[in-house]
Amino acid sequence: MPASIQITESEYQHRSSRLLDYLKTNKLSGVVLFDNYYILYYSGFAFIPTERPITFVMNAHGEKVLFVPRLEVEHAKSSSYIERVDSYEEYPLDPHPMEILKKTLVDMGISGSCGVDTDGYPWIFGYRGPGLSELIGSNSLQIKSFIEDQMMVKSPAELALIRESIKWAHLAHTLLQRYTRVGKTETEVSWHASGEATMTMLDAIGPIYQSQNPFSSMIDVGYRGQIGRNAAIPHALANNITFQVGDVLVSGASAPMWGYNSELERTMVIGQANDKQKQFFDYMVAVQDIAFKAIKPGLPCSNIDRALRVYYEQHDLMPYWKHHVGHSIGLRYHEGPFLDLGDSTILAPGMVFTIEPGLYVPDLGGFRHSDTIVITEDGIDILTYYPRDLQSLTIPG
Repeated sequence: MPASIQITESEYQHRSSRLLDYLKTNKLSGVVLFDNYYILYYSGFAFIPTERPITFVMNAHGEKVLFVPRLEVEHAKSSSYIERVDSYEEYPLDPHPMEILKKTLVDMGISGSCGVDTDGYPWIFGYRGPGLSELIGSNSLQIKSFIEDQMMVKSPAELALIRESIKWAHLAHTLLQRYTRVGKTETEVSWHASGEATMTMLDAIGPIYQSQNPFSSMIDVGYRGQIGRNAAIPHALANNITFQVGDVLVSGASAPMWGYNSELERTMVIGQANDKQKQFFDYMVAVQDIAFKAIKPGLPCSNIDRALRVYYEQHDLMPYWKHHVGHSIGLRYHEGPFLDLGDSTILAPGMVFTIEPGLYVPDLGGFRHSDTIVITEDGIDILTYYPRDLQSLTIPG
């Protein structure tokens, strides 16, 4: 993989410049961010959030600081594009880390009105501490909406990383389908496919690969318990279920690439599908096709959900509906906006979504494909390319 598809320092600088313009327009003295994904987005620093506060700070002059615990100093200096790293010894300790952060903010001239994502470090692993308003008497402005809007539209480098994620997720899913057999368990099959796909990826791009994901350092593929009747539970948990003839399976594959994610999900059947399974499989493919055709730049997200609900109502499928058509994806597995009636965000080129309308039938199973798409100037580009037809997704019984 060429290094050029990684997020470059110039892109991080561009992101920060847009944030700085927002600060100036709103006459803010600076910005203080605690969300680990926001920090990664503006600095390139990926870390595991714990009870120890970590903060991205930028003042109205564009000067930036990462504020970290002592144990993260070397990590922050080597992994981010920010030169200044301020630190505190540990949490909990006296003085409290937020009191030390106050000194950094005063030194940077941040007081009065400033932009924040939260008024102080949020509860994580039992953390407790004062808010920014209490520390510096700031009249804070919540700027999450601006940041989320900025993150919605992906750059060419971000799209390249999402495409790279899709490539390896496809390999993992191919192996998952190959190894899924009657009498095997979801645990052994998932680990077999995930491990083999990961080792193959490392053989190919290992010297430069970085996950930059706080939860996973490898490709992950499996069923998450969505097997047989449990497939009717959209967010079930893995339970080491043994595969049987007649099971409906809902799979999922993902591969973190420098923090970026994609989503590939498929509905498969072990053995010859019965008439009821075929019927709902066909319904599922039909509603996903409707979504593909309905998505166009300039339309509100709600229009997509509205188009699918017409089909649901015409075929009496609303009793089997449980969630929105899809969601944006990028640094997070789930991002906004959402393809749902309650979201009026206007679709724009560069936005990346999962398209995953599902039908969940008690005592039969769940039916959900998920494909990752990017909105183009005149429609969409479907980035995932795994087979969607029932014949290709039938596992020998």
